[in-house]
Amino acid sequence: MPTIDLSTPPPPPAGLLDALPRRVSLTLPELRLVAERAGGAPLPFDLVDGGARPGGSALDGRLGQSRGTAETTAYAAALDALHDPETSLTRRGLLTGRTVDDGLLGAVGLLATPSVALDLDVTVGGVQAKAWHRQDGAAVATLATVDGIVFELAWLPTALWPGELARTTVVPEDVTLHESAVPSLVTLPFELADAAGEALRTGRSDLVPVLAAQHHGQVVDGTGTLLGDADVVGLLTAVAHESRGRLRALVADVSGSETTVVGVVSWVLLADGWRSLRPHEVDGVQRVELRRVQPNDLAADLAPVLAEVVG
Repeated sequence: MPTIDLSTPPPPPAGLLDALPRRVSLTLPELRLVAERAGGAPLPFDLVDGGARPGGSALDGRLGQSRGTAETTAYAAALDALHDPETSLTRRGLLTGRTVDDGLLGAVGLLATPSVALDLDVTVGGVQAKAWHRQDGAAVATLATVDGIVFELAWLPTALWPGELARTTVVPEDVTLHESAVPSLVTLPFELADAAGEALRTGRSDLVPVLAAQHHGQVVDGTGTLLGDADVVGLLTAVAHESRGRLRALVADVSGSETTVVGVVSWVLLADGWRSLRPHEVDGVQRVELRRVQPNDLAADLAPVLAEVVG
């Protein structure tokens, strides 16, 4: 199996069509019909509530739940209002008789039989998007949705996968970014970050100075400067108050008979953009690096995890 290198730019495309992944929007009924015509190919998420609402994949517990049960009735009503999938696919030229477009069949087939599975869960400003990326050899198929009703199905060469990943992390235009009180790079003990985050979430901000004092001299910024306790309190408080979104990407090896979870990459959206959360160990102490990143950096963050699957 070839190694997936997402840390270096892909080679220039041979032609315009090679540079453009194909994308098709499908309603859930249309997607189900295509999967049925693709030999009953399973979709990368489970249908819950009697099939009325798509939940997450078998890995959903790690990525977070999708839509709440209070919306199930409205969701089912929206599906009932959609056009007949055979009629709509035929009108769009994606279905002729019982024959589905070859590209759609191939993409859905790859979703069902990949070697590598990447599940993405992105929440920004209260809007949650889920995306399922499936790769095998030289091809990638992706499926994404924000409402569980309309899905974007795309297929592309593996060399173009980094650009597809970057699309997932583009901050919506209605989210205004401004200067952050959090340094571009800072490392701190995981125990401190975890405990302080829990204290601030539960309204116990009075505990944050105590926690900072307990970890005195253990927080370092990008210049190698040790932060004082007061600065640490400000940093931890800013992270909690500025947080307006998150991204979690879970990589799994699905090449065998069983799914093996390989690793998780996490980002948090602060006032000025994304920060990656990179855990590591120093002298037996678990630490986390909070580093400012751009959408194009997601591929590089995922590359070491993917290497464990295909290396």
